[in-house]
Amino acid sequence: MNVTKLIFPLLLIYLASCGPERVKYTPELKQQMSDMKIKHITNTDMVETVNTLGERISATVQKELTDTLRHHADNLAQQARLCQLQNLPRTKAIEKKYGVEIQLLSGADIQNKTLAPKEREVLDAYLYNAEQKLPQISNIQKIADTLFIYNAAVPTDSLVCQTCFGSQKTPLAVWRIAFPKREVIRQSVGDKK
Repeated sequence: MNVTKLIFPLLLIYLASCGPERVKYTPELKQQMSDMKIKHITNTDMVETVNTLGERISATVQKELTDTLRHHADNLAQQARLCQLQNLPRTKAIEKKYGVEIQLLSGADIQNKTLAPKEREVLDAYLYNAEQKLPQISNIQKIADTLFIYNAAVPTDSLVCQTCFGSQKTPLAVWRIAFPKREVIRQSVGDKK
């Protein structure tokens, strides 16, 4: 028997079984394929994306926290949970949508060893400015080439700062939004489309 006559039908059956209907094009697969495309994103593009998103996210989260604190003005236990950013559905949705981690820091976090040394230095500068009653500006740091940190100080006379950290010697509240580099690139590409 001729081997070629036997192999050819088997090859056709094999190729037919590998048709496109076997691959499931899920949204995750489409996103993964898009992520693998070569993109030209500069550091300036990434910093601009972090700044734009950081401003929007911090403003949105601050409004949600302020409104919710106002709503629970008579419940100190609930306010304490809110200051830990618990029970804030919009904040959780933003974290999920943008792949970020949102925290509200205080002057006491200068001693927080889970923060990078560069972050603690920036927090110390925010505390110094608060003690001296100097203006505060937002800040972006790049940590270990994999993470961008956006910081923005909350006004000391705001409900957020007074409720969450008003009992400290120098009340200070700073938003910390951690952006993984991969998410920043994804958002930067989305902005360029």
